[in-house]
Parts: sequence; C-alpha cells; structure tokens
Amino acid sequence: MSDPDQAIDWQGQTFDCAGCPDDAKPVGRCALMEACVRDRYAKRVERFFNWNPELANDYLDHPYFEVRACAARKADVFHLRALIDDPDETVRWVAVQRLPHNYLLRMIHDPHREVRIRVATQLDEQELATMIFDPDYYVRLIVARHLPEHKLPLMIGDEDAEVRRTVARRIAREWLGRMLLDNDPIVRMEVVRRLPDSALLSLVRDPDWRIRYEVAARGSPEVLALLLEDKDSEVRRHARERLDERRPQHKIDLMGRDGHGNES
Repeated sequence: MSDPDQAIDWQGQTFDCAGCPDDAKPVGRCALMEACVRDRYAKRVERFFNWNPELANDYLDHPYFEVRACAARKADVFHLRALIDDPDETVRWVAVQRLPHNYLLRMIHDPHREVRIRVATQLDEQELATMIFDPDYYVRLIVARHLPEHKLPLMIGDEDAEVRRTVARRIAREWLGRMLLDNDPIVRMEVVRRLPDSALLSLVRDPDWRIRYEVAARGSPEVLALLLEDKDSEVRRHARERLDERRPQHKIDLMGRDGHGNES
C-alpha cells in the first residue's frame, strides 16, 4: 500500500494531474491525493467512484484490481457478470455481494475461500446443501448454522469438530444418540446438554471427565451413586455434593411429609 502522503500509481510511479488526459478528468469531481482513479491507495480510488458512480462501468476491466473492485461497488448490476471470472478474489468477492441471486450458484466452487464464504452467507437454506462438502471448514460452519434441520445428518461426520459441534446444537433429537459416539468431547458435551436427564445413565463411563461432571450436575440418585467411584476427584466430589443435597428431600418423599411415614 502506498504512503497516504504520496500520489503513487498502481505500478509504483509518482504522478500528478498534469499527466492525466483531459478526457479522463471529471470536472470538479476528482482531486489529487483525495479522490483519484490513478492512485494505488484504495481509499482514494473508492472516493473517486463515490464522487463519479456513473463512470464505474468504464473501469471494470482496468489492470489494477483495486480499481476494478471499487468500480464493481458502483457499476450497473448487468455489467457485473463478467467479474465472476475475474482473476482477483477481491473483485469476485465484491461482485458476489451485488450479483443477482441466480449467479451465486455458479460461484460455489470459487478457488478462494473468502469468495465462497460470501456465497454461503447469501444462499437460501435449500441451496446451502450444495456446499456441505466444501474444502474449507469455515464455509461448512456457515452451512451448518443455516442448513435446514432435516439435512444436518449429512454433516454428522464432518472432519472439523467445530462444524460437528454446531450440528449437535441444531440437529433433531433423534440423531443425538449417534452423535454421542463422536470422538471429540466438546462435540459430545453439546449433545449431553440437549439430552433429557433420563438418558444420562449411559454416560457415567464416558472417557472425558468434563462429560461425567456434566452428568453429575444433572443425574438422578442412581447415576450419582455410580459416580461416587469415578476416577476423577472433581467428579466424585460433585456427585457427593449432589447426593447430599438430594438426600433430605429423598427421605421426605419416602417417609411422608411429617417424617414418620404418614401423610400430614
């Protein structure tokens, strides 16, 4: 990036207004060091098109990518189709934001992740399924956040744990049992948080202490009794505390409200 205190063009050469052809000067709507399409400093190029939006169409094939990108923000939408195949990802990224929706599907395999991320944020729920197997984890994360619930089972085996974690938060409850087999404890934790208390018994032998601690926080007396022998001291302590908290109430429930087995 050029020094903001210098007028340097995209090829690294200094310049001034004297070298600009008269027919390239919008009268009163450009200024050296402030708003100039010849400057390589992006803010000055952007300001030029803010002042002269009607000229944007004429610069979509300019050799400097910043000029094309800035022009793409102001050009007529009908002129943007050619930018789908622009050699620079910044230009394509800008085009994605303004192209008609029917052109987005042509860009789901764009070679640059930032372009595909932008595409994913603009596709509707049904169209997102086309990006389930995108090579970039963040694209898939966006898909997992917005994909229709009935299609989320397709992402249970995603290679990235954060993507699977997002799936676990949203997937229908009938699929939670399968996700308990996930090899990442952070994913399993998301599953455990959604399970009913009655399903926690099967998790008292989970290999990760954090899962067992969560089970101790919500488990029944039967579950807590099993966790009193847990190999982790914090899990054992929490299970004991929970049992001690529940024991007086448990006694009342068994003996009756007056403490002698008779209803008061």
